[in-house]
Amino acid sequence: MYTAKGQLDRDALLRQHLPLVRRIAHHMIAKLPPNVELDDLIQVGMMGLADALSRYEAAQGVQFETFAAQRIRGAMLDELRESDWMSRSARKSQKDIENAVHRLEQRLGRSPKESEIAAEMGLSLADYQSLLGKVRGTQLIYLEDMGHGSEEEDAFLDRHVANEAADPQHILRDQRLRKALVQAIENLPEREQYVMSMYYEHDMNLKEIAAVLGVTESRVCQLHSQAIARLRSKMRQH
Repeated sequence: MYTAKGQLDRDALLRQHLPLVRRIAHHMIAKLPPNVELDDLIQVGMMGLADALSRYEAAQGVQFETFAAQRIRGAMLDELRESDWMSRSARKSQKDIENAVHRLEQRLGRSPKESEIAAEMGLSLADYQSLLGKVRGTQLIYLEDMGHGSEEEDAFLDRHVANEAADPQHILRDQRLRKALVQAIENLPEREQYVMSMYYEHDMNLKEIAAVLGVTESRVCQLHSQAIARLRSKMRQH
């Protein structure tokens, strides 16, 4: 992609990789609350793509699309952190769901049904499902779980991003965590297992998963939130 003068045609490259930005934005938006706009993510992602174009060096031995995807995701995540995308009320609601799941698991000795979780929270099934759709459970570990403040957050990110292959204790902890997570996922209700598998293993979006399961996209979102609450409850000890 070069101009007539032999210069890199940035505009052409930006247009060529727009589908990559859209794909990453669509995958990320499924994990976020409704107040996050897809177009905003795409706009920020395009800035990440432009940054990738200015920084990429073929000599690094990494394909441009791989390099660009990292920059695009990074730009989106930075924007989400700065704008505090998940409101305090949404965080509280997610923790309330997680705590209800945990109490029921301790009391029943099994994974609670959706109706049981709703009853434990003093909600009707419809209201509980509506709450699941609003919180859009997203991740197993939140930065606030590790403490507040930039130093703690940076340390948390450093531990998970840095190359610690030479640290046997880290490798052992990581293997134990992965094994526990796999086991926890295997113990999810069948439809929630399907959602997690299709979303994370097969990189399918909500619309595609909904078509496979024969439900609405909002229902897939609810199942995903509920699965994350169950997993966070199971993974507390880790």
